Amino acid sequence: MALSLSSPVEALTGVGPERAARLAQRGIRTVADLLHYLPFRYEDRRQITPVARLEPGGTFLVRASVVDASAVRHRGRPEVVLHVLVRDDSGSLRVRFFHGAYLQPRLRPGQTVMLYGRATVDPMRPAVLEMVNPQLELVSRDGNGRDSTESGRIVPVYQAIGPLSTRWLRRLIHRTLAALPPELEDPLPASLRQRLGLPDRATALRHAHFPDAGASLDELNRFATPAQRRLIFEEFFLFQLGLALRRQQEHARAGIAFRVRDDRIRQALKRILPFKPTAAQKRVLAEIAADMERPVPMNRLLQGDVGSGKTLVALEAAVIAMENGYQVALMAPTEILAAQHFLSARRTLAPGGYRVELLTSGLGRTARRQVLERIAQGTAQLVVGTHALLEQPVRFARLGLVIIDEQHRFGVLQRKRLREKAAAPDVLVMTATPIPRTLALTLYGDLDLSVIDEMPPGRAPVRTLWYDEADLDTVWQFLRSEVRRGRQAYIVYPVIEESRLELKAAIAQYEHLSRTVFPDLRLGLLHGRMKNEDKDAVMEAFRRGELQVLVSTTVIEVGVDVPNATVMVIEHAERFGLAQLHQLRGRIGRGPHPSTCILVAPRNAAGDVRQRLETLVRTSSGSEIAEVDLRLRGPGEFFGTAQHGAPAFSIANPLRDYELLELARREAFALVEDPARAHELDGVRAALGGSWAQRYELARVG
Repeated sequence: MALSLSSPVEALTGVGPERAARLAQRGIRTVADLLHYLPFRYEDRRQITPVARLEPGGTFLVRASVVDASAVRHRGRPEVVLHVLVRDDSGSLRVRFFHGAYLQPRLRPGQTVMLYGRATVDPMRPAVLEMVNPQLELVSRDGNGRDSTESGRIVPVYQAIGPLSTRWLRRLIHRTLAALPPELEDPLPASLRQRLGLPDRATALRHAHFPDAGASLDELNRFATPAQRRLIFEEFFLFQLGLALRRQQEHARAGIAFRVRDDRIRQALKRILPFKPTAAQKRVLAEIAADMERPVPMNRLLQGDVGSGKTLVALEAAVIAMENGYQVALMAPTEILAAQHFLSARRTLAPGGYRVELLTSGLGRTARRQVLERIAQGTAQLVVGTHALLEQPVRFARLGLVIIDEQHRFGVLQRKRLREKAAAPDVLVMTATPIPRTLALTLYGDLDLSVIDEMPPGRAPVRTLWYDEADLDTVWQFLRSEVRRGRQAYIVYPVIEESRLELKAAIAQYEHLSRTVFPDLRLGLLHGRMKNEDKDAVMEAFRRGELQVLVSTTVIEVGVDVPNATVMVIEHAERFGLAQLHQLRGRIGRGPHPSTCILVAPRNAAGDVRQRLETLVRTSSGSEIAEVDLRLRGPGEFFGTAQHGAPAFSIANPLRDYELLELARREAFALVEDPARAHELDGVRAALGGSWAQRYELARVG
């Protein structure tokens, strides 16, 4: 049977059940999957360097003959080291292979070898250069390399998959490409390829894995060659096509046409507004209301930086639905955030007399049964919860609007399950995690986008400082000085109780701070294990100014608005993600007074931790923080796709390849929306199944 892109990897020589299982863990089940597992970098092994021209610290390709090979077991060491002496016309080179005894029978005197590795100084003989564990290739008597994947070319380097090394993958992919027919089925229409100047699929795959000798190494490592750009475009195009088809399907479904232009609804909205909305809030609510008025399901992403008032806009949308006789579900990713949304919604909606319920897995059996009954009967108008809303016993009487908070923290399939609780509810996805507008438009192509790009008036700027734990006395003195001026402060810890991680815990630190550091101040404690009524009482006391300092976990991440709070101290700041630190910082600076956020973390922090902390100190720009966060975490985790075991893209990178992503989006949506190109669309639809099914499911339920 001829090999094709749809053939299982088990059809390839050298891939048995064990290796096939390893490949499957990385999402590689077919030949097509394997060929889309592209190199992450390339090495230049085109130029052979004479031994005499080797320099310490450089990486070189050497062609030489074996003079001698001897296996030595050094005293006190269990491993065998193979010492090899090789020579070319210019001189001799010593080579060592640790655990290399198995190579000795192959390295007979006179055997020609290709060695690729780093030249280093022999520690025992400073005047002598050597190579340690270089890449090795045997050359046959006629001078041809037995393995043409290793030398004399630009060599692809793959990320190893467990015990499957980059060299093994290189050879497997080389054999696979050689066994395929010269022409392959291409998911991109020929007219599109011709118009954009893209190579065909077969050419692109061959040149992306094994570039021509004249290819630019710099372009290859920037993923900018024509072959790579074509494959990147293909990934983006097919993904966007899934989004475009999803959008087309949604617009064809019958939804709820809510009454919006009604005096009763206008009065209901006015009753819940605690202040005059900003122009941005008015504009965004108008966009949402226009969607809700149309007889097709709304699918809108509401983006607003911390403190911009997006939750209030979402609650206004909820009022429209409830005044039309429908129920609303608001889902948050954690019980802490759900509880805060519940408290905030109950307080905001109290003037309207709406029935707000909280449903989490932490509810007792009796309370849970009663809440479920009220949801099923329809007396529960707004239901706030976590993933508990997705469970089978939860049945809504008349669900009309689904609000999903911090959407990137949910798996897309979870969101789909919530939407299936009703026939065709309107969906409002909201996030305070800033996403560059154009990137959000592209990756959420089936969602309309609303952005609250204006902060409420009178907000003071927040400065951010980074202190070491050794400087805590200075931090506490500053906090005390602010409290003496009549202000309030938060102190945040990452955990509730002492843990083996040796992190300071909120309960223990509350007791320590109350007794030792601030015995004269009024402190409160807030954490996620407290009963809802106790949390509510603590927050109300803090809002009224009865408490001066609130010691807390991340329960205050959202839904807390105390304009008089001007100080936030975050201990063990290195344990928090960038987006979470930005959210926490957003709890201060909500009034007219200058505010200060103090990050307490080791000054010698390095790597991603240092980048996160330095970013927070440098900027409060949500878009800049989003760029850094996306770069640090990667698109898969940032956008929720990492929860499903595979990133959304194998070669494409939304940040690096942004221009191609925009182009792919325009082309995909144009194809779906043009009836005259229906025949081209039919030809592409086949590519939306098979090995890409999971990735397009991500797009479909975005």
